[in-house]
Amino acid sequence: MHGHHVLASIEEGLSRIPLLDCHTHLDATHLVARGLHDILLYHMVISDLYAAGCPSGARLSDEPDEAEAHGRIIEALPYLSFIRNTSCFWGVRIILRDLYDWTEPITADNWRRLDGIIRERSGDGEWAREILRKAVIRRACTEIVKRGDGSADDALQYALEWAFFTRAQWGVNDIPLYELEATWGQDRPAPPLPVTVGSRPPVARPVRSVADAQEAIRHYCDLLPWGEAIATAQHLSTDIDYREVSDAEMKAALARRDQATEAERDVYASYLLNAFLAELERRGAGMVFQFSLGAEPLPYETASRLSQRTIGQVAEIVERYPGVRFMCFLSSQHANQSLCTLARELPNFTVAGYWWHNFFPSIIQQIMDERLDMLPTNKQMGFFSDAYTVEWAYAKAVLVRRELAEVLARRVQRGQYTEEEALAVAEAILYEAPQQALGMEPGKFW
Repeated sequence: MHGHHVLASIEEGLSRIPLLDCHTHLDATHLVARGLHDILLYHMVISDLYAAGCPSGARLSDEPDEAEAHGRIIEALPYLSFIRNTSCFWGVRIILRDLYDWTEPITADNWRRLDGIIRERSGDGEWAREILRKAVIRRACTEIVKRGDGSADDALQYALEWAFFTRAQWGVNDIPLYELEATWGQDRPAPPLPVTVGSRPPVARPVRSVADAQEAIRHYCDLLPWGEAIATAQHLSTDIDYREVSDAEMKAALARRDQATEAERDVYASYLLNAFLAELERRGAGMVFQFSLGAEPLPYETASRLSQRTIGQVAEIVERYPGVRFMCFLSSQHANQSLCTLARELPNFTVAGYWWHNFFPSIIQQIMDERLDMLPTNKQMGFFSDAYTVEWAYAKAVLVRRELAEVLARRVQRGQYTEEEALAVAEAILYEAPQQALGMEPGKFW
């Protein structure tokens, strides 16, 4: 069979294979785009626009009013021609073409009409599930604080994003302590702190001693939504030096908090991370420890950056807690092969999808190739969208299926797989692995 026939046949087969989206930020109160801003100004597209010279690089507010949403669209319009080549903007075109029957360029003369079409569809209570069915996404996992009244439980499962003990911030060396302190005064999980913390409201209960740190971690774990969340999501900053820390070292570092350097920050982060993982392992409730790796802060978003030292320390952490299941979202193209070697030798470590700075077609294909060669299908999850609306989950599903078809077609042509085996492998990483490794379930809205 000629190459283009193989590719077309695999693409057709892949279009029927269901997906489980194992990491998103979908909000049950507005699963679909509320207007053009939720599609055009998705944060990855904002980065494209900012790079092209658009004055604003910050994300929109979670609940932008009309003035903010429309103002930012108008500001972006002159820069759209510069980003028409990017894969992020390809995602915009896929959404508008497939879901809103719109193929015109977005201009100053027509954007309000397009915005009205999207806003009108947002009022349709079944529109989100129609999009998910069109994408053949059976279920998505999102933040539990975005569960709302539970009305989207048929389409969603949940993970906890709350305190990020190991997420570094520029010039804020006691940030691991502040992340924990912010939760110590709360009686239920709350939204996490932003990537870049500006002013810091005072906390109700500061951590002043080792005993305080231990009690605050226990309080945090007591409030974890056991039985409701299938995972807890964290970030491991590459700038932190991860190691085992004694109580004495932690006590000394706490005494130096007012003059904390990066050395103290690393002590705080390492101590809290180990205490948290030990508690997860002790409770043995099966909550997966998901963590992102390889994206570090810039003024607005992040850059892909990861040291070899961190990769070695990740291996030590995973090995230290064999009763905890670890799942990595990787944002570093060059580190994928290293992470695969870890997953080959650490039974409790799996890799998932293509996170942030890896979500570009050429990188997706490279990662797919390496993982398919190096890892069993139950150690790799083939998709997650990181989407904030189901439209972007749809677009990313289309892109991943397209890249996977090319990867699989090459393998069929060289005789590594039959076409039937290729589609079975695809179903294993896209649908079966998230059920086995994460505990996802097919949705109930089908």
